[in-house]
Amino acid sequence: MKMVREEHSHCESDVKLKFAPNNSFQIELRRRVDDYLHTHGLRARDCFAMYLKSTLILTCFVAVYVLLVFVAKTGWQAVPLAVLLGFLASGIGLNIQHDGGHKAYSKHGWINALAAMTLDMIGGSSYCWRWKHAVFHHTYVNIAGHDTDIDFGAMARLSPYQKRLPFHRWQQFYLWPLYGFMVLRWHLFGDYRDLVAGTIGAGGPRFVRPKGWDLAVFIAGKVFFITIAFVIPILFHPVWKVAVCYAIAASVMGVTMSIVFQLAHCVEEAVFVPPPGESGRIENAWAIHQAETTVDFARGSRVASWLLGGLNFQIEHHLLPQICNVNYPAITKLVENTCQEYGVKYAEHKTIWAGLVSHYRWLRAMGNPDPASRAQATQECK
Repeated sequence: MKMVREEHSHCESDVKLKFAPNNSFQIELRRRVDDYLHTHGLRARDCFAMYLKSTLILTCFVAVYVLLVFVAKTGWQAVPLAVLLGFLASGIGLNIQHDGGHKAYSKHGWINALAAMTLDMIGGSSYCWRWKHAVFHHTYVNIAGHDTDIDFGAMARLSPYQKRLPFHRWQQFYLWPLYGFMVLRWHLFGDYRDLVAGTIGAGGPRFVRPKGWDLAVFIAGKVFFITIAFVIPILFHPVWKVAVCYAIAASVMGVTMSIVFQLAHCVEEAVFVPPPGESGRIENAWAIHQAETTVDFARGSRVASWLLGGLNFQIEHHLLPQICNVNYPAITKLVENTCQEYGVKYAEHKTIWAGLVSHYRWLRAMGNPDPASRAQATQECK
């Protein structure tokens, strides 16, 4: 098993950031985790529990889709099924696709590729996701201008090093429902815009446009999704009913996936690093940066861990992105103890509710025009 940074040799970002070279914490953590997995007879990848969970999630997704499209006749039947379909689509993204995209699903590249392409099945692009999430986010967590996952444009201020606009004063209220629109934008606009512009988001970092097989998968995935989301249902139901059910499922998916991310990085306990400027130098080593900009939540909940693909163990995931998520509960105390031994910050919320409250307070703080907030936001310029 290798613990590596999710960087890419063809990254076209304008500023090349450099982390501090001291990686003794990273080396020792990797050694301890390797020893633990070997001693306890655990596989880093190709875990039976993950294959079983994937089969169950995909089977339920297909079954609910069939019931919604071919069986449901009334609103009271269709709406709960659309909600459930949204949750199951989230389960595919958070579990199967996420592990596949990080090469954590299997030691075989083709299995990882198939797992990653389940995102194309539910409306995203596994190719664009790899750049946005696995490259830019996982390398530059919580660094404004480099971590594309905290860039909401003018809609929100998630970092103290982003510009505050007057209406951000109310973002702790209006962002929650807007999370539901993230997937709709992703499905209907985002990936296409990124492909044409060659950037992740408007004005975001440049990436290599897909070619050959990658482009074929992108196109085939979009055609497949449009077919199952709109073409087939419209053959059996009025357009407006199809639109309503799609909006419900996509909104549920958007809220679920957005909140899982926000509870890991956009909370009071997470560190936000000022953009390094022209020097491109980050004070901490990469592994230390990953741990201190990330927060775990609900580590004691087996239900949350199973449903969320282990992404409530975000510190473990960011330090060990190529380990299958079913291993996170077993290694979490080892990771925490190693962090404490090396003086690395390790933060967690005991429950999902505690994480939600912290995210609310963080949004409120980032929208607050008080002097302390303004001073922190302008620290980089001083």
